Amino acid sequence: MAPEHTDPWRLDGRVALVTGASSGLGDRFARVLHAAGASVVATARRADRLADLASECGERMHTIAGDITDAHHRRTLIERLQGFGRLDVLVNNAGVCDDGPIEQQSLEDLLRVVDVNLISVLDLCRLSAPLLLAAPAASVINVASIYGIVASRGPMAAYNATKGALINLTRQLAAQWGDRGVRVNALAPGYFPTELTGFLTDAALVGSIREHTLLARPPLLQEIDGPLLFLATAASSYMTGQVLVIDGGWTAA
Repeated sequence: MAPEHTDPWRLDGRVALVTGASSGLGDRFARVLHAAGASVVATARRADRLADLASECGERMHTIAGDITDAHHRRTLIERLQGFGRLDVLVNNAGVCDDGPIEQQSLEDLLRVVDVNLISVLDLCRLSAPLLLAAPAASVINVASIYGIVASRGPMAAYNATKGALINLTRQLAAQWGDRGVRVNALAPGYFPTELTGFLTDAALVGSIREHTLLARPPLLQEIDGPLLFLATAASSYMTGQVLVIDGGWTAA
C-alpha cells in the first residue's frame, strides 16, 4: 500500500485552543500552530497582548480574554469552539509558579497555583471532551515541566506538585480516551526564555543551566516549536500517554 502524500506536520482545516497565550510559551505555541495552518483560539487574561497576537497573525487567529480559573470563562471558550464545530488540538499551557518555603506561604498562595495549573486543566478537559471525541484525531497537549519529573532546588512546592499531577493526568486521560481516538501527551520544558524565567537575563540562572544541562547552554525559544508540532500533528499519531522532555539533558544525568 502506497503511503499517503500528505504532510503529517500540517494542521490545515484544524481548530486549536491555546491557554495562557498572551506571552512566553503560550504566545509561541499559538503562532506555531497558526503557521502550520490551524485556526487558533488563544486565551489569556491580558487583552492587549492578545490583540497584538491577533493583529500580527491575522486571519485564523481568534482571541478571547479572560481568567482561566473562572468557570464562566472556561464555558465561554467551549461555546466559542462549538461555533467552529470542532476542536482538534487543545494546549493546556496556562501556568503560574509559587515561591518561598511552604511554611511561609499562605493557603491562598497554594490554592492560586493549584487552580491555574491543575483545576483549570481538569475542567477544560471535561468541558471540551465532546468536541475532542467528535474530532477525527484530536490531540491534547498538557504543558508540564521538568519539575513534574524531578524536584526543584528552589522552594516552590505547589508548582512541583501540580506539574507532577499534570503528568499523571496526561497518562490517565490517555487511558480513558485512547480507544476513542483522542491522544493525550505532555511537554516538559526546562528553562526557556519567558516572563516566568525573567527571559534568562539572570547570569546565575544561565550559569546553572549551563552546569546542569548536557548541552551546556540555555535554549532558544524556537527550540520548542518542533516538539509542540510533533505532538499536535499526525507526526505523532501512534503516541499517547507520554511526556516529551525538552530540557537540554537536565533530567538525564
